[in-house]
Amino acid sequence: MTIRIANAAGFLGDDIDAPRRLVESVAVDYLTLEYLAELTMSILARARQKDPQAGYAKDFLDVTKSLLPALRSQESLRIVTNAGGVNPLGCAQGVARRLVDAGLPSILIAAVTGDDLSGQLLELRQQGCEFANLDTGQPLSELGDSIVSANAYLGAHSIVESLGLGARVVITGRVADASLTVGPAVHEFDWGATDWDRLAAATVAGHLIECGAQVTGGYSQRWQEHDLSDVGYPIAELAENGVAVITKPAGTGGIVDRQTVVEQLVYEIGDPRRYLTPDVVADFTSVKVESVGPDRVQVHGASGTEAPHDYKVSLAYQAGYTASGQLLVYGADCLEKARRCGEIVRHRLERAGYRLGAFEVELLGQGDSVPGLPRAEAAASPREIIVRISVRDRSRAAVERFTKELAPLVTSGPAGLAGYAVSRATVRPVFAYWPTLVPKSLIQPVVQVKSAQQWLDQARHNGVVP
Repeated sequence: MTIRIANAAGFLGDDIDAPRRLVESVAVDYLTLEYLAELTMSILARARQKDPQAGYAKDFLDVTKSLLPALRSQESLRIVTNAGGVNPLGCAQGVARRLVDAGLPSILIAAVTGDDLSGQLLELRQQGCEFANLDTGQPLSELGDSIVSANAYLGAHSIVESLGLGARVVITGRVADASLTVGPAVHEFDWGATDWDRLAAATVAGHLIECGAQVTGGYSQRWQEHDLSDVGYPIAELAENGVAVITKPAGTGGIVDRQTVVEQLVYEIGDPRRYLTPDVVADFTSVKVESVGPDRVQVHGASGTEAPHDYKVSLAYQAGYTASGQLLVYGADCLEKARRCGEIVRHRLERAGYRLGAFEVELLGQGDSVPGLPRAEAAASPREIIVRISVRDRSRAAVERFTKELAPLVTSGPAGLAGYAVSRATVRPVFAYWPTLVPKSLIQPVVQVKSAQQWLDQARHNGVVP
């Protein structure tokens, strides 16, 4: 038995047409959509603070509308996504509205909650969980009231439960990326909770497709050899014994070969001998990658050991404010002008009484954005340059003042600044990352499965119009 699991989103902001194009070109059993990163969770948490109905990946609502024909015609198609962000219930209600309006009120939607710890931190600390920083050992108490979001990386169990209850659309909050693939595999093959090697195999398959087109030629060292204008998104053909074939829809751009698969295999994994997930600890060093045909690469040999007893927690806190602006500088002496602009801005800020915590001047085109690049390798005699000035400080007032210092340079700075290219800096909060753990025994995921009509009726009963 083999199942086909595709992924058509690698982050919030990925190609919004990719899911529709994929399911229109090939039949798959599961379509996964991976939207979340650590920074994304912070952004969604801030959105929910402003609007209690927000906090999820609204791109998914547009994707849902585009998938309506496929949901009608492909009755076996199921969607698994972490689009719920910090508000899976709100996301489920929004999706339900689209389905009901399209005449599909009976489709079952699952919403998985329990990963959001932001309202439980005090209670969990009273139960002995210090949420110590994994890098520094600092206790969470040092952050005070600056915490923006805190989410445990749940595993595949709740996805398996949702599918077992008949859900065709499964919406989670923060889960481990690979768990979006592990869940369907466990559901279909009825693997045991301690079948570590096969869980590791599904984890490898999930890791390979979780970043979307990165495994089909996007972000590849050989990018210029393949047409990426219509790049195909990946499909994992996963067998019950754990052997997977990574492929893409026929006739699409990009490529799936041993190199693209290996490039993605080692992407963001840390220790390849101990790839930690809530489902299993996978050993990537035993994985074998072999081409078995055009755009078909077989992956097998993964091994696994017992899953950790803790969930990883992605916790973000506000660590001040930042702003960045840029100017286009012309002339044979543009490098000197650009550097002088930075000096002028710094001086004027200090004259106004502001000495910022971080002040960075970059000459884009001269190698400043490439760490360690020798200046000799940069352009020898450029005639134009972009100067980007960025600041960071705990004082919003200091950063606000910086945003008013770039435009005056056009008439009170060196000659040759392009006024039309002034980028007005915008003050933004700085979110810092606090990696930590929480015992699994303290967290209880919750699965709610309702028809689209029931989700919509519940929203209206609560005075919400999704």
